[in-house]
Amino acid sequence: MPHPLTWDARLLARVGRLPDTPADVWLRRLSRAADHGVLWTGLAVALGTRRGVPRRAALRGAGSLAASSLLVNAGLKHVFRRVRPDMVGVAPTRALRRTPHTLSFPSGHSASAAAFVTGVAMESPRLGAALAPLALGVGYSRVHVGVHYPGDVVAGMVVGGAVAAAGQHWWKVRPTAPARVRPGRDAPALPEGEGLVVAVNPLSGDAHHDPAAEVQRLLPRAEVLTIGPDAGVTELLTEAAASGRARALGVAGGDGSVAAAAAVALAHGLPLAVVPAGTLNHFARDVGLLTPRDAVDAVLAGKAVEVDVAAVNGTPFLNTASLGSYPEMVARRDQLKGRLGRWLALTVAAAQVLRTGTPVRMTVNGRLIDAWILFVGNGCYTPRGLSPAWRPRLEDGLLDVQWLRADLRFGRTRAVLATLLGIGEHARSYAQFQTTELRVVTRSGPQQLAYDGEIGETATRFLFTKGARLTVYCSRTD
Repeated sequence: MPHPLTWDARLLARVGRLPDTPADVWLRRLSRAADHGVLWTGLAVALGTRRGVPRRAALRGAGSLAASSLLVNAGLKHVFRRVRPDMVGVAPTRALRRTPHTLSFPSGHSASAAAFVTGVAMESPRLGAALAPLALGVGYSRVHVGVHYPGDVVAGMVVGGAVAAAGQHWWKVRPTAPARVRPGRDAPALPEGEGLVVAVNPLSGDAHHDPAAEVQRLLPRAEVLTIGPDAGVTELLTEAAASGRARALGVAGGDGSVAAAAAVALAHGLPLAVVPAGTLNHFARDVGLLTPRDAVDAVLAGKAVEVDVAAVNGTPFLNTASLGSYPEMVARRDQLKGRLGRWLALTVAAAQVLRTGTPVRMTVNGRLIDAWILFVGNGCYTPRGLSPAWRPRLEDGLLDVQWLRADLRFGRTRAVLATLLGIGEHARSYAQFQTTELRVVTRSGPQQLAYDGEIGETATRFLFTKGARLTVYCSRTD
């Protein structure tokens, strides 16, 4: 039986005997365009100009390409040391002007193509599917111009795809399915928004977008109020609820505005319409409200769900609360992630903040701890460690308590390395538990609380509770 490499060489020879066509020129250009990842870098820059999923796809694709290129060119090629095919019989219409003299197996071009497209597809299957033919074209072009055996290309594609997929361990892909919720009793259907009072934060989200005008256009009979220096979300919605003219309350803004509106809705027993109009929209995304249209459809149909609400010293919050260095670290991460990507930005931010931070001594449900950061989630967050990003459930009845330990030798260094390596949830630097009530007493003087992107009170005693349920307009059927 012939050696497997014989079949590889025979397949290359068959490709070499294909008749000349105009495609030869384009395949040669495609092969050259992918030199040094230039083709994929250009696509990443183009995708990165669009916020949201395209930008996340570009960052993951570029990161996967960089890791794959390093593995192939600095590692695997020198392990297998396969020389390139003989270029003597390659037709002039196909041959590259400069024949590469590096080792052949696996194909670096193919690995980069597969890594980039797989990374993009992990964030956006639609974009990945659109780019897949281009990646396959780059891989085939390397055989067509005679610089790689088909086996080199197949191996490169496998390696690149595997590297991108393995990146999920360090940088988890946000799930597309929303978090689990309780089926809610039907909220009142409000034709054209009649009976709905919406408070709009014009400073949230895109500076060039007017959420008030969009809400008024989508719900022409709703009462749309814009917050200002004299009246915030709480004041506007409290007055509307107390007057009796509101059958439901609404809010268009970021997570801080949503938390303030939720507190009023809970106090008055009214359902809440959440119009995602902030920068991150953590709560809206978790509940499955991705666009203003999602909220509008639910209001018109009178469909709602019920979600848990946590509270700290009686103040409701929907996402997270924290003590210590966490707010500063998140702010620094958000400044860096546009240039570095979320994962690397988080690592750099943690190193910078923890280098100058001061640990806090506190008792947590009677247990004395020293912590750099105390994080309390309304529901269990994932991934664990310094980068909790989403919740599988919004109705688990639990407070998610995590802290970065300050009682370990080289604790800060361990935490940064654990974040860099993606093993935070397994590292001794972190401790965690879940509970339904949490009492925190700080022994390092008054500490400032942060919750849902807002700065809260400064105190030495904090009581975190669960139990309240909020009715939120949402037309989900699961």
